[in-house]
Amino acid sequence: MSDFPPVARERDHALRAIFGRANGVLIGVVHLLPLPGAPDHVGHEVEPIYERALADARAYHAAGFDGLIVENHGDVPFAKPEDIGPETAAHMSVAADRIRHEIQLPFGVNVLANAALHALAVASASGARFVRVNQWANAYVANEGLIEGAAANAARYRRQLGAQSVRIFADVHVKHGAHAIVQDRPIAELVRDVEFFNADVVIATGQRTGDVADLTYISAIKSAASLPTVVGSGVTADNVGDILAIVDGVMIASALKVEGRWWNPVDLERARRFVERARL
Repeated sequence: MSDFPPVARERDHALRAIFGRANGVLIGVVHLLPLPGAPDHVGHEVEPIYERALADARAYHAAGFDGLIVENHGDVPFAKPEDIGPETAAHMSVAADRIRHEIQLPFGVNVLANAALHALAVASASGARFVRVNQWANAYVANEGLIEGAAANAARYRRQLGAQSVRIFADVHVKHGAHAIVQDRPIAELVRDVEFFNADVVIATGQRTGDVADLTYISAIKSAASLPTVVGSGVTADNVGDILAIVDGVMIASALKVEGRWWNPVDLERARRFVERARL
C-alpha cells in the first residue's frame, strides 16, 4: 500500500490477474538471439533463434517459474523506436507464438529500446499478457539518445488494436540512462507519474542489465507505489529473499545463464536453485 494519496483510478492487481499470485512472482527473461536486421545477426537462418528461445523457455518452465518475458536483447546496439523496422516485430511475434504454443506459462514482451508500439503489436499477434516499457512517462538520456515517454501514443495504439487486456509494466528511473532531465522530481513522484499514466505494474532496476538495485532504493519505489512492484535487474539466488521481502516479484535472466553471462543459454540447474531460494 502506497504512503501517498492515489493519482489514478483503482485497478485490479495485475500480477494476480496474469500469474495467479499477488507476490513472490518469478518471471524469466528470454533473451532472443540477434534478429534479422540487427548488427550481430549471422547468415539468413531464423530457426536457431526460435530454437534457442524455446530452449530457454523450457528451462524456466522446468525450474518452476511463474511466467516469461521475451526480449530482443541480442539486437545491441539498440535503435530508438522510430528506427526499428517491422522485421523486428515480425520475428519476435513468431518466437513469442511458438513459446505460447509449447510452454504453458503467461508471458510478456519487451522491444528494445522503448518500442512500446512494436511490443503491443507483438503482444496482440502472439497472445502475450503484458508488455514492458522502459520509459512510460517523462524522458531520459539513454545509450540510444533522448528517449521520451511512450504512454500517450502507446495507450491509444493499444485501444486501436483492441488489446486493452495487455497490461503495462513500466520502469521507474530505468537502467542504462541518465535522469538529469527529471532530477528535480523525487523518486516517489516518478513512481506517481507512471501510475498517473495508467501503468499496471511498477519496475525498479539497477544501473544496467544484471546490476543489483540497492534495497533502500527499491524500498523507496515500493513505498510510493499503489501498484504491484517488481525488480527488473540484478536479482540473484543470494539476494532474491531480501528483494522479495520488499516487492511483489522479480524478472531475472543474467544470473541464471551459463557462466552468468546474458548472451548464454539458461542453465537449468542455476534456474532450479534460484527458484528453491526464492520459495523459501
